[in-house]
Amino acid sequence: MKQDIHPTYYDNAKVDCACGNSWTTGGTIPELKVDICSNCHPFYTGKEKTIDTRGRIDRFKKRLSKQQDMAVPTKKPRKSNSK
Repeated sequence: MKQDIHPTYYDNAKVDCACGNSWTTGGTIPELKVDICSNCHPFYTGKEKTIDTRGRIDRFKKRLSKQQDMAVPTKKPRKSNSK
């Protein structure tokens, strides 16, 4: 391996989130600041909010329900004549 080409690895790199959560991990930077983490991300907290200012979601659901109501029933498979 070549010498002096790899960055310094910090075993106790501190990570700080904007929500106040912090933890330690390994990294090439001794201190890291992030905007969002698993404690405040809507996907992980279950507090996901959908902002619908133009009614797009309602229009989509209306179109989807019309399409499902008009769905063509599938044809039954033919019986084969082989014995």
